[in-house]
Amino acid sequence: MARIAGVDLPNKHVNIALTYIFGIGRPSAGAICVKAEIDPLRKINDLSQEELNALRHLIENDYKVEGRLRTEIALNIKRLMDIGCYRGLRHRKGLPLRGQRTRTNARTRKGKKKTVAGKKK
Repeated sequence: MARIAGVDLPNKHVNIALTYIFGIGRPSAGAICVKAEIDPLRKINDLSQEELNALRHLIENDYKVEGRLRTEIALNIKRLMDIGCYRGLRHRKGLPLRGQRTRTNARTRKGKKKTVAGKKK
């Protein structure tokens, strides 16, 4: 099992296996295969050590992945919260940021329902 950027890649086609790395999707995986001159339909276990090293080197130098990317995203969100902009306030309150309705739905961001007792006479 090959290990790139701290992630054990499964024995699948190279362009699919690379997507197991946080920050690399299908388009990026295809571009990496082209740059490294590796056939994207070869299996990970069929790659030589030189080809794996080429992939490793390319990903480390040209792409922000895993820990570095997660840190950058967290810092961006923290910056929004610190400056107190609308998106930062929505992050702080745990509500949707991009204009979705909250009267119904929005359960993913708001969490489990909190039932409020009915009004008594």
